[in-house]
Amino acid sequence: MASKDVTQNKNKRKATSKIEVIAPAPFPSNVDLQMQSDDESEGEDGAGTSDDGEVDEFPEIDAGSSSEGDVDESESDEDEEQDGSGDENEEDSEDTGTESEDDLHIFPKAKTVISDITGHPKRVYPDIEADYDSDSSTEDAPNRVGNVPMHWYDDLPMTSAFDKKAQADKPLTAEELDIIRRLQENEVPDAQYDPYEPTVEWFTGKGKEEVMPLSAAPEPKRRWVPSKWEKQKVMKIVRAIRQGRIVPSKPQTSSAQPQFYPIWNEEASTHTAPLPAPKPRLPTHSESYNPPEEYLPTDEERAQWEATEKEDRERDFLPQKYGALRLVPAYGQFIQERFGRQLDLYLAPRIQRSYPKLPSPNSLKPFPVYRALQVVHESRRVRGVSVSSDGAGLLWEVMVGKEVKRWKFPGKVGAVEWCPRTDVSFFVVGVEEQLHFVIPPNLPVAILAATQSLLAPATLPPQPATPSPIKWVSTAAAASSSDSPILTINMPSSSGLPKQLVWHRRGDYLSTVSSGEGQGGVWIHQLSRRHSQAPFKKVKGSVQLVLFHPTKPHFFVATQRFVRMYNLAEQKLLKTLTPGIRWISSMDVHPSGDHLIVGGYDRKLCWFDLELSDKPYKILRYHTRALRSLHFHPTYPLFASSSDDGSIQVFHARVYNDLMTNPLIVPLKILRGHAVTEGLGVLQVRWCARQPWLVSAGADGEVAVWCS
Repeated sequence: MASKDVTQNKNKRKATSKIEVIAPAPFPSNVDLQMQSDDESEGEDGAGTSDDGEVDEFPEIDAGSSSEGDVDESESDEDEEQDGSGDENEEDSEDTGTESEDDLHIFPKAKTVISDITGHPKRVYPDIEADYDSDSSTEDAPNRVGNVPMHWYDDLPMTSAFDKKAQADKPLTAEELDIIRRLQENEVPDAQYDPYEPTVEWFTGKGKEEVMPLSAAPEPKRRWVPSKWEKQKVMKIVRAIRQGRIVPSKPQTSSAQPQFYPIWNEEASTHTAPLPAPKPRLPTHSESYNPPEEYLPTDEERAQWEATEKEDRERDFLPQKYGALRLVPAYGQFIQERFGRQLDLYLAPRIQRSYPKLPSPNSLKPFPVYRALQVVHESRRVRGVSVSSDGAGLLWEVMVGKEVKRWKFPGKVGAVEWCPRTDVSFFVVGVEEQLHFVIPPNLPVAILAATQSLLAPATLPPQPATPSPIKWVSTAAAASSSDSPILTINMPSSSGLPKQLVWHRRGDYLSTVSSGEGQGGVWIHQLSRRHSQAPFKKVKGSVQLVLFHPTKPHFFVATQRFVRMYNLAEQKLLKTLTPGIRWISSMDVHPSGDHLIVGGYDRKLCWFDLELSDKPYKILRYHTRALRSLHFHPTYPLFASSSDDGSIQVFHARVYNDLMTNPLIVPLKILRGHAVTEGLGVLQVRWCARQPWLVSAGADGEVAVWCS
C-alpha cells in the first residue's frame, strides 16, 4: 500500500513538472499566499523549527534537464525511511535512469502510416500495456472512512434494511447491495446476465429452414387463385334454385291483428307447487348482545361446553354480554353458518315425495316401555347377559326379581349363554381357555335328571377317529352339585378368552369364538358325541362373530368387513355379504332364517334379505355412537339394538311370507337408563322368550329388565 502511494506521488510530480515545462509562466509578484514546500513541512515536523515569516521563491525547473533524479531520489529516500521498502527504491532508480525527453509526454507517441483503405496518412498509437501498478486484484480494500468506529455506520440506510418479521434492522450483504445499485442505475439485477451473448442461428443449417413466415401480413390479391371445388358447389346451389328445388323464404308480413291471448284461460297444472325454501329460525334471548343474567353461562357450564364435542353441543355459541351495541365484535362463525345455510338450500329437496304411511306405535303393542327391574353391580362392568327359555335368569329370577344364586370363577368371564332346549336346563360360562357347564338350582327332578344324563352320561360315546386337542372333563352325576360346574371343556392354550357363545336351535351344537387368531379362534362342540372340531383350516381375516342358521345347515362368519355364509353339510361357501361397515360389532339372524341384521362401530345397522342380494336392503342410522349388540325376539316381531350412547332402540320388524312384500320396519321406542361410563354404554341386550321383555347389561354395572 505504501509502495503504491509513493509511485502515485512520483507520477503526479512528473506530470506537474512536464506541465510546467510546457507552460513555465511564473506566479505574479503580488501573490500574498504563504505556501510551504514538502521539505519545509517535513523539517518543521521533524526538527521542530519555526517559520521566520519570509516567503521563499518558487523553484524554477530546468527545461533542459533529462531527469528528475534529484527530486525523485530525495523524495524516494524519505519514503523509504518512512515505509522501509527497498524494492520500490530500485524501481525509482530504474525509472529515473531510463527516462528521456520523449517520456515527458503524457500520451504515447503516435506513428504515421498510410491507410490501406483510403490511401491517406493516419496516426496509429501503440497498445496500452497495463503495468503491475494498474492491477488492483492483489490490493487490500482501502479505508475510505477514516479512523472512526465502524458501528457508527450501523444506522445508515445504505447498508441495512428493516425486517418486518424480526422488527429489526438487518445488514445487507454485498450481493444485495449490488442488486440495489443495479436497480438504481436501470441495469439488469442479475450480475451473471450477459447482454452480448453469441448469436444463436435458429434458422440456419440443415433442418432449421424457415417454414412459416415471420410476418402476418395478408396475402396480396394478385396471388388469389379461384377454387374449382367451391365453383362446383356454388353452381350446384344455383341449379337447385333455378329448378325450384330450393325455395327462398317468403317475406314476413305483419298481420293487422295483435298477437295477444289470455294467460288465465289455461287449465291449472296438476303438479304440486315446489316447496318454499326453509326459513332460518328467529334469534332468542341468548343470542342478544345484552342478554339477561340467567342466560349467561357459569364457569362450570363454559368448561363443560368447551369439553363437549362440536357435534354434541346443544348450540354453537355461548351467550355473551356487552355494554353497548358498538362494542360487539364481528361474529366468528358467520362464514361457516352462511356456507351451511347455502348448502342446506342447495341440497334441500324441492319435490314432494310420497312416503309410505307407517302405522302408529300404539297399534303395534306390546313392546317394552319402562324399566321394571334393576340389578346393580358396584365398580364392575357387566359384559354378558343371557335369559333361559323358561324365564329364569342367570343370577336373578326375572318373574319375581329375586336373586337365586351367585357363582364366582377364578378367571375373567368373557361370555355366558343358556341352552335353548326346554327339556334340559343349564348354561355355559366362557372363562379364560375354558368352558364351564353349570346346572342352576331348584330344578324339577325330571329336568335335573335329563340335564345330568346329557352332560355327564354314565356311558361315554366312542372317541372319533380324528383326535381333537380339546379335552372334555365331566363330574359324575351323583357327585355333582349346583355350586360347581358339572362339565368343563379345556380349550387349546393359544385360543384365548372366549368372547362369544352361540347355540344351535336344537341345543346340540355350540360354537365359540375366542380372542386368539387363526384356526384356534372358531370351534364347534357337539354334546351328544362329546367332540370338538375347527370348521376352518384357514380363516380370511379376524373372526368377530358366528351364527347358526335356524333351519338350514348354514353357518355365518363375520370378519371385520364381510359376512360369509357357509354350507356345513357340503363344506362350501354360499355367499359373501358386503354391509359396507368399517368394523362389524354385532349380528343376529331372523327366526325365519331369511333375514340378517348386522351392526358396526360406525353407527350403521344393515338389514339383509338373504334371498334378494348380497348388499343391504336397508341401512338404519338411529344411534349416535357405536353399536354393541343386536337381537331378534324369538316369537314377537321385534328386535332391539344397543349402543355406546347409552340408549336402546326397539323396532317392530314384521316379515311377510309373500316374497313380493317388503318387510315392515317401524321404530317404536327409545329406552334410556344406562349411564355412559368411560365411553361405553349398553354392552348387550337379550329378549325373554315368552314375554315382550328386554334385558340389558351396561358398562355402568347395571342389569335392567324392561317390560311392556
